[in-house]
Amino acid sequence: MYDVGMCEDIVNVDVSDAVIRQMQERSRTKRPKMSYLLMDMLQMDFPDAHFQVVLDKGTLDAILTDEEEATLAKVDKMFAEISRVLQVGGRYLCVSLAQAHVLKKAVEYFSQEGWVVRVHQVAGSRDKQQFVLPVFIYVMTKFRKIPGSAPQILEICPEEQDKPMRVESVERLVAAVKDRQHYALLCSQLSKLPCGEQVSLDLCDKESGRPRYTLHVVDSPSVKSSRDNHFAIFIIPQGRETEWLFGTEEGRRQLATSAGFRRLVTVALHREQHYEGMAGIQAELSGKVMELAPPGLPARQQVPFVSVGGDIGVRTVRHRDTSTLSGEYVIEDVKGDGTCYFRRLIFLRNRNVVQSEARLLAPMPLPGQKKRRKDKKKPSPTEPPAAIDKSYLCCEHHKAMVAGLCLLGGPNPLPGTPLAVLVVGLGGGSLPLFIHDYFSQAHVAVVEIDPSMLEVATRWFGFSQDDRMQVHVSDGLDYVAKLAAEAPAQYDAIMFDVDSKDLTVGMSCPPPAFVEKPFLQKVKTTLKPEGVFVLNLVCRDAQLKESVLATLREVFPLLYARRIEEEVNEILFCQPSPEDRRDPTELEARARALEGALRQPGRPWDSSYVLADMLQAIKIL
Repeated sequence: MYDVGMCEDIVNVDVSDAVIRQMQERSRTKRPKMSYLLMDMLQMDFPDAHFQVVLDKGTLDAILTDEEEATLAKVDKMFAEISRVLQVGGRYLCVSLAQAHVLKKAVEYFSQEGWVVRVHQVAGSRDKQQFVLPVFIYVMTKFRKIPGSAPQILEICPEEQDKPMRVESVERLVAAVKDRQHYALLCSQLSKLPCGEQVSLDLCDKESGRPRYTLHVVDSPSVKSSRDNHFAIFIIPQGRETEWLFGTEEGRRQLATSAGFRRLVTVALHREQHYEGMAGIQAELSGKVMELAPPGLPARQQVPFVSVGGDIGVRTVRHRDTSTLSGEYVIEDVKGDGTCYFRRLIFLRNRNVVQSEARLLAPMPLPGQKKRRKDKKKPSPTEPPAAIDKSYLCCEHHKAMVAGLCLLGGPNPLPGTPLAVLVVGLGGGSLPLFIHDYFSQAHVAVVEIDPSMLEVATRWFGFSQDDRMQVHVSDGLDYVAKLAAEAPAQYDAIMFDVDSKDLTVGMSCPPPAFVEKPFLQKVKTTLKPEGVFVLNLVCRDAQLKESVLATLREVFPLLYARRIEEEVNEILFCQPSPEDRRDPTELEARARALEGALRQPGRPWDSSYVLADMLQAIKIL
């Protein structure tokens, strides 16, 4: 400060006589106006209000090593002396690593004295060669203490911002500093990231504190190094963060390898936030993502921002509400590949999982309606259509569940064959709707425990009831138990597609009670002897999964499994009679015959949906 002409009237104090003599000797000719005094900061000889600034270069960190009573008393004495020698309007500047107990003590003391408290981050993740943990300066501005309870003024100024942010409490200030420390530590560890391991972090909106971006850092050591492939940023289009390629570790690893970059940072955009296109995101993230760059990145290296199709996608939240059973949920329309739009139901307690999905139909001109002239205003490309395509099954596990009807005993179930089907779990209603519409003689009973979901399916997913489709708002456990007691052997097919509300269990579908042996025996009782029980199993706990399969084998003599590629889902087909076992050739023939019958003239059919393909990878357990 002296050498650059900022200030010459500087007094330095230290308790070490050797240090004082050394510094006096060093500055005698170069800095004649600077003084060095042997003095204890806990008991200074200066008069009151003598200084405009007190600068602490790590003394507080050195003294406040623990929270013992004697240590805290010493710190109080130090703070009292600083307050005494400072003028009103003067500032106490403290250089610190901001350990939580140090920061909390300083902020609480001076804010209670009516001082304005601001914490600046002055060095951190950008100074990779010098610092692992960030360095902070507390700026405490002295005001006269106002009698009564004056509002505390607490602010933080992160490294990348010039404008300070106001925080409402000491706890929030300490938490904000802790976030910066964790982030700096993460950045320092990226240089030695174990092979194959991925790091994720959320970047939050500075106003609301809600996550704005979710970043995953993916290294691909197998990619051959060249001048331009060190580092890139991949923006995941809105609404597509749940896809396998973007939403799983293996998918992101494949994405990074195919993109040809040695380090790829994928960026997911959150639905609660607004984004100003790719250029706006690039401007917002450029400084921050450079802190995640791999070691050895050439200076002034231009880092590309890439995406699918070069844009950030389209996401429109149609409805948001809270269910007493399922919690907060949203209905949103998102743009998929090409021009297709999809409507999704998302439970926000598990926001990376699509609960239900339906494809939206492009609007068709009314009979006699003229085509839009070229000079007329075209509809916005970001405005999705509203009608639901009921012929399209978005979920691969739903396609497999429908294909499972080929396993029914007796003749192949054709569209005109009378069928009694029980579906437990409504969601958006696409599975029961498909069965209802394509099997003209099928009577479908749906059991749904959450009345909110019936409203969602009806209002947003085109679901409706009639004499062949009835919804029963009830607990599936109670409903099946009642059927087993009062109306056994009633259904040709029973399908479970019901999620678990308990996220602590390693099985998210179905709830554990649905695969306990006494209940499965009731399911078997409700099923016709030649019927099929179809279960959507989503279980990440290998031991729990083996236990479920063992229980199913005890109840059902014939058990098939169909693993859904690139998903955790596994569809289990359970039959009461071992005599109904079919070989692969017979299954394929039945599947092709059924699909041929379902593909009726004038009725839409998803060309990518091949029933035989759904059963090709089926195996007997």
